[in-house]
Amino acid sequence: MSWFESLILGLVQGLTEFLPISSSAHLRLTAAFASWDDPGAAFTAITQIGTETAVLIYFRKDIARIISAWSRSLVDKTMRQDHDARMGWLVIIGSIPIGVLGVTFKDQIEGPFRDLRITATTLIVMGIILGVADRLAAREEAGGKHRVPKERKSLQELTVRDGLVYGLCQAMALIPGVSRSGATISGGLLMSYSREAAARYSFLLAIPAVLASGLFELKDASEGGHVSWGPTIFATIIAFFVGYAVIAWFMKFISTKSFMPFVYYRVLLGIVIIVLVSTGALSPHAAESAG
Repeated sequence: MSWFESLILGLVQGLTEFLPISSSAHLRLTAAFASWDDPGAAFTAITQIGTETAVLIYFRKDIARIISAWSRSLVDKTMRQDHDARMGWLVIIGSIPIGVLGVTFKDQIEGPFRDLRITATTLIVMGIILGVADRLAAREEAGGKHRVPKERKSLQELTVRDGLVYGLCQAMALIPGVSRSGATISGGLLMSYSREAAARYSFLLAIPAVLASGLFELKDASEGGHVSWGPTIFATIIAFFVGYAVIAWFMKFISTKSFMPFVYYRVLLGIVIIVLVSTGALSPHAAESAG
């Protein structure tokens, strides 16, 4: 991998990680359209450490409260009903599905799931699901002639069941094209949580999973010696700075705006990929030589 490739892929990772459009799909597609080698699952996982570091810093106050309350709840029973302590347990519970499924389907994730036809399909299907969830949320919030506006749930109302559902949604993002934030936000909206609550829990829930995945791939890459370390570290740093800016923008955006622009983009991109693959202009396995 060249330094220029790492710069572009780092920018793509930072720009797309927190938007509901799938960073893994965009890294794969960028390499395919540019006729580069597939950066591979290891590169994706390691650069995600950069974007998750941005999450740690952006939500540092929330995270510090959660860790402090959760730690105290281990020895103080009265703390177990505290919202931050419960949030600590809910993040752990919600992380179980992706951990189990990630280990179970590791070979498929790094192999067959990277087929561009699968990527295109998941872009479209999950885009439609996000669109439906967004429209239902907007209709409930607005009410109507014969409907009273319904207040969406906050994270104070998050239950163990809902945490597991969020976790299962996050696990779907193991398939390129699904999008971790897209799947978890869609799940949250369909469970009647507010946009802000769904996005916030999505970001918090991603921390253990992404850091664990990145460290796991870091260990494998160190032993296997199949990663270009200089460019990969450079891309990770780029992803951190760009990702932090995107988080700040996205949290403001969702407070007043619809997710529909992302829905249209996902569906259009998926259709373009299907057309290109169907006409032979793009191989479904393009840029897989390094994958």
